[in-house]
Amino acid sequence: MECALCGKKELSKTRCEKGHYVCDDCHTKGMDAIFSLCLGEKSKNPVEIIKKMMNLPFCHMHGPEHHVMVGSALLTAYKNAGGDIDLKEALLEMQSQGRKVPGGACGFWGACGAGISSGMFVSIITKSNPLANEEWGLSNKMTSKSLEAIGKIGGPRCCKRDSFLAIKSAVEFVRENFGIEMEESKIICDYSEKNNQCIKERCPFNPSQFHNKGE
Repeated sequence: MECALCGKKELSKTRCEKGHYVCDDCHTKGMDAIFSLCLGEKSKNPVEIIKKMMNLPFCHMHGPEHHVMVGSALLTAYKNAGGDIDLKEALLEMQSQGRKVPGGACGFWGACGAGISSGMFVSIITKSNPLANEEWGLSNKMTSKSLEAIGKIGGPRCCKRDSFLAIKSAVEFVRENFGIEMEESKIICDYSEKNNQCIKERCPFNPSQFHNKGE
C-alpha cells in the first residue's frame, strides 16, 4: 500500500476503514521527544512516566510508538529506582529495537509489541544477547509474563491497556528478579472515549471499574 502522508509504498495489511494507510515512520514522527522527557524525569513510577508520553503530540490512540514507549518508561523508572544503567545509552537501544516491531504485530504476529517491549527492557538492563544464558532466559520470561497478562483480557487491541498491563507485569518481575522497587499506583484509563474499540467493563483500567466499587 501507499502511505497517505509520504507516498512510500510497502507491503502491509493495516489500513483505516476508508482505505488509508500510514507507514510506521510517519506514524511515529516526533518520537524523539521521548529522550528529553526521560532524561529529565525523576519519577520511579513507569505508568506515571508513560502517561506523560501518551500526552505528547506524537502519540496516537494506537500505534507502534507504544513498542518504544513501554520499554523507555520502564528503563527510566528502573534507573530512578536505583538500577545501574546508562540511561541515555539504554534509551537509544530501546528506540532502535522497539522501532523494528511493526504496527499490528499484536494481531498478525500473535505477540503484542507492548509486551515485547517489556522483554526488550529486561534484555537491555541485563545486556542479553542470543548466546547469553540467564539473561536470555529472563528476557523471554518477561515477554511471556506480559503477553500472558495481555492475552487473558482478550481483544480487540488497545495500545493503552496493553501498555499498562505490560508495565504492571514488569514492575512485579523486576522486584522478584532484580530486587529493584519501582513505584506503583492505581491505574485509571483516561482514553476510553477516544477508543472506538474500547472493551469498557472488561478492561481492568476502565473508569467504570472504580465507580462501581465506589472508589
